[in-house]
Amino acid sequence: MSEKKFPKITEEGLADLRKRIGVKIEKTVEPWNYEATRDAIRHYAHGIGDNNPLWCDPEYAKNTKYDDIIALPSFMFTTSRIISGYCGGLSGVHAMWAGADWNWHKPVKRNDTIKTVAYLKDLVEHQTRFAGRAFQQIYHVDFYNQEGDLVADADSWVFRTDRDEARERGTKYTEVRGKVEPFTDEQLAEWSKLYDQEEIRGATPRYWEDVEEGQPLQKMMKGPMTVTGFICYAQGWGGLYIRANKLAYEMQQKHPGTGIKNRFNVPDCPERVHWDEDFALEVGAPGAYDYGPERCSWLTHHATNWMGDDGFLRKSKCEIRRHNPDGDVIFIEGEVTRKWVEDGKHLVEIKQVAKTHRDELSAQGYSIVELPSKG
Repeated sequence: MSEKKFPKITEEGLADLRKRIGVKIEKTVEPWNYEATRDAIRHYAHGIGDNNPLWCDPEYAKNTKYDDIIALPSFMFTTSRIISGYCGGLSGVHAMWAGADWNWHKPVKRNDTIKTVAYLKDLVEHQTRFAGRAFQQIYHVDFYNQEGDLVADADSWVFRTDRDEARERGTKYTEVRGKVEPFTDEQLAEWSKLYDQEEIRGATPRYWEDVEEGQPLQKMMKGPMTVTGFICYAQGWGGLYIRANKLAYEMQQKHPGTGIKNRFNVPDCPERVHWDEDFALEVGAPGAYDYGPERCSWLTHHATNWMGDDGFLRKSKCEIRRHNPDGDVIFIEGEVTRKWVEDGKHLVEIKQVAKTHRDELSAQGYSIVELPSKG
């Protein structure tokens, strides 16, 4: 094994983290968005490749039941760094965002102001193929609007792993690290048909009575993955540690683990695994790769396209299973697995699976959608 380069997980660090479980986080880095403005909503939607006019076009949205644009469900990632993967403890130890379990209670309307309450919920040890011993660090966040109404709540988790261990001993990506597999023009043309055919249900209601268990959702494509696409997401989402000049310096002074030396010996953010191929390979990833919250947002995009303007996404759970490096193509499929009525709400559960063009499991999860009823 090569000489150690990065900080390691220690028992002392774990003990300090466990003391924080259940304790409200009083001070945290400010969110990317405090308010759900027209531009903030649109920038996030475009960052995941979603041009649904319910989020993006006020002229269209004024003719819906909301009278104006609303925020897409996954916009909430921009209102809390904690839900997006900003985690405390174990300074300098790699953190990989790996999933979220969301509940939405009310729509977030244009110009709503969001406040959050967060705490560390649990710390769970795992043995992983990627990096051996790892710790799942789970946070809970509640989201309130300016009226004090709970609009959403969620658990999200990161896996803390030893970077050196992942690079030297991890076996999950041994065969594909840094590998370039060019596509043919024929492949790209065939896959692009999914973009041409992508349907946004929009103003046509999807009634609960017309949905049957076993009914498939339209297949959705994301990709081919490019570093440009990863940066587009960061523009809408804000990132965790992306700062410039003096603000980058001040963050690194306050949190030394966020400044990892680059090839010029200059401290730079750990988030550059998403655009810096060499650094991504150093931490054991297959190459520069997509963001975890981005992939969770693709699953919710898949559901909102299907449900239409009159549907409401009540719940979504997403579990990340692998990195999607530059060059991957992702296909998302879904199937209605259950329908029922509860407290007057007409609900449908959808199982969702995202796989690469090599048929590797990228993410999995489910959504629960409230649909309008003919009754």
